Amino acid sequence: MAIQLNHTIVFSHDKKVSADFLCEILGRPPAEPFGPFLGVRLDNDVTLDFMDAEGDVALQHYAFLVSDAEFDQGFARVRARNLTYWADPYRRRPGEVNTDDGGRRIYFEDPSKHFLEIFTKG
Repeated sequence: MAIQLNHTIVFSHDKKVSADFLCEILGRPPAEPFGPFLGVRLDNDVTLDFMDAEGDVALQHYAFLVSDAEFDQGFARVRARNLTYWADPYRRRPGEVNTDDGGRRIYFEDPSKHFLEIFTKG
């Protein structure tokens, strides 16, 4: 059997708010409850299992490779929510789309301040 990433736990201030946010931005079906988690399933069968944190949340970065059409849809949802987005992980290029590698890429925050990225292949 090949080794594959199956899931990761995403600690959040409010698992429902964060899971719903990701589902909306990425156009995913609603998160699935599983024990204390809300699982957002991706197309490669990896799930992001959102869980309420007790106390502070250690901020993480999650990057999602998407098609051009999915990028357009996700980017439109980011703009419709009036979210701040950046073209770079250093947050030096606000309101820009990164096209440096021939694809497109933006970074933005989820409700728990995790740093999310959607990008296309160049």
